[in-house]
Amino acid sequence: MQLAPDHLLGKDFMPGGNLADYKTAAGEYRMFLLKMADPQKAAFLLLDWKSAMPEAKYLAHMGGYYGTDQGQPIYVFAKGPYLAGLVGLSEEKADPEARRFAAKL
Repeated sequence: MQLAPDHLLGKDFMPGGNLADYKTAAGEYRMFLLKMADPQKAAFLLLDWKSAMPEAKYLAHMGGYYGTDQGQPIYVFAKGPYLAGLVGLSEEKADPEARRFAAKL
């Protein structure tokens, strides 16, 4: 696990947060998590991700988006004051991992 002090995942709109590498049956991927001051600020960051991934697919069941950024698949969602996501998995593999992650927030 790493703590990025600012610009998590190299994005100008992202503040700092936690980034961890995983190897599971689903594959190798990265998970990120950051806590904002309130749910509205997390929701605005989610909209920034939507803008960064113009072809992003809305995920109604998670209140997030799945798309690609710099050639990497990204699954990003907000839950309360948290913005979280997975980088590097197909949507089919990322969805169950994201649900488990969200349940712990």
